[in-house]
Amino acid sequence: MPREIGRKLIAQNRRARHDYSIDSSLEAGIVLTGTEVKSLRAGRATLTDGYATIDNGEVWLRGVHIPEYSMGTWTNHEPRRARKLLLRAEEIKKLIHRTQVKGFTLVPISLYFKDGYAKVEIALATGRKSHDKRHAIAERESKREAAKAMGRRAKGITD
Repeated sequence: MPREIGRKLIAQNRRARHDYSIDSSLEAGIVLTGTEVKSLRAGRATLTDGYATIDNGEVWLRGVHIPEYSMGTWTNHEPRRARKLLLRAEEIKKLIHRTQVKGFTLVPISLYFKDGYAKVEIALATGRKSHDKRHAIAERESKREAAKAMGRRAKGITD
């Protein structure tokens, strides 16, 4: 059987981009059981309540919901169990240093298969206040309107 090539998106955390200001992101592998991989291959996962913690020099993904595999038996996994993330030691040291700064947290952005391996993109982020969220929405809308006006002008359409 040939190996998968490329990137297949499983789940995305759109709410994280709304609720947090993303500073930087990095890719990490995940330690999974067999039924978790099968459930992910079926495209079933939820990242909305997920976050990452650093315990004893290891990074753990918590709160991510991977539902039980429907064809699984007694070997099925627990849907919201903590999953270990695979990162290099120097990356973990940088994350430890950055998360000690007030307000930074680790948030999963997306979950995907890359060349057959399950990966998660985690981001260092700070929480946004509600007025910051409104400002970001207004800025996005103004950019969209400007792009639309430029497109109309390029086509020669006037109002």
